[in-house]
Amino acid sequence: MPNPKLIRITTVPISLEKLLEGQLPFMQDYFKVTAISADTNRLKKYGKENDLIVFPVKMTRQITPVTDTKALFKLYKFLKKERPTIVHTHTPKAGILGMLAAKLARVPIRLHTVAGLPLMEATGKKRQLLNAVEKMTYRCATKVYPNSKGLYNFIKKENFAPAKKLKIIGEGSSNGIDTNYFNPELYEKDIKQKLRSKLGISPNDFIYIFVGRLVGDKGINELIAAFKNLKFKIQHLKLLLVGPLETELDPLSPKTLTEIEENPTIISVGFQQDIRPYLAISQALAFPSYREGFPNVVMQAGAMGLPSIVSDINGCNEIVTDGANGLIVPPKDAEALQKTMQQILEDKKLYSHLQSNARKLIVSRYQREEIWQALLNEYQYLLKEKNISFSNQS
Repeated sequence: MPNPKLIRITTVPISLEKLLEGQLPFMQDYFKVTAISADTNRLKKYGKENDLIVFPVKMTRQITPVTDTKALFKLYKFLKKERPTIVHTHTPKAGILGMLAAKLARVPIRLHTVAGLPLMEATGKKRQLLNAVEKMTYRCATKVYPNSKGLYNFIKKENFAPAKKLKIIGEGSSNGIDTNYFNPELYEKDIKQKLRSKLGISPNDFIYIFVGRLVGDKGINELIAAFKNLKFKIQHLKLLLVGPLETELDPLSPKTLTEIEENPTIISVGFQQDIRPYLAISQALAFPSYREGFPNVVMQAGAMGLPSIVSDINGCNEIVTDGANGLIVPPKDAEALQKTMQQILEDKKLYSHLQSNARKLIVSRYQREEIWQALLNEYQYLLKEKNISFSNQS
């Protein structure tokens, strides 16, 4: 009996590579999996490295009616031809295009994972448009998976979808964490010293690290302001920024960009394929984002033994328990962020307590394989519900 066809769609391939790392190859043992995304060359590279079928479709993260219409038509034709059993989308643009195309092509099981909502920071007509798009996505889906309790509650509150259509997989998260891969024991003292030396970091420096896109709604403007003021009071501090600087959507303020460029205690290393060495040399994660789904980096930092300072938003305030494995601050509040960064630095007893809990709380709740198995169980349950035959093993 051939395995059912499963198609996974994301707007850009980095979501397949990072946010869903390892998940599609795991599902390949049970389904005939196809990955759809933009950026033909990068998608083909991903397919080759993971032994997966891929199908490139040009999609953008902006509102681009002409490109979006072409993408919708291409997706519809492909789904009509392939006749998959399940289409599962991630990210807002892939969600609306993928779910609408799957609905038109009469795909029986149409699933969408919500891992963050840009509309939370939108206002006026843009917010109205994004609300309408989100509602249409959920209407076309047969099931919607918010990846955090906060998102689940927000979707219910906004009446985007009925509760019966919503479900959180496992404890939350889209992919969990490979805690064997994110393990501080993999990095010995001499390896860490070499990287610190390369980056101009002295042995006495306390390093706050941020990992993610350098954009406004990640709280970078507030983080830079907080660090700058803190540096006036305390020596031997560094701020390590790991992630791409994006200038098209939600760019940083000119003041922030100048500070990053001119402040020698702020080290920006750009996008890194492997963030573990940078986490290994750091003491605490500073992640003052405005909105998230269920942020991988907070789990990754925790698995590497780092306490986290996060904003009080959904996802972040589920991974971090205030006073247990990190500290929680109000979003968009540079002053509160500065005070908390100072607290975690000066209160040695508090820091030791947070650090001792950081890894074990992640290991106990967000093991990657458990998330994969929970999603596989959900797929198999939905297949049974539709009376569709499937294999229980590869």
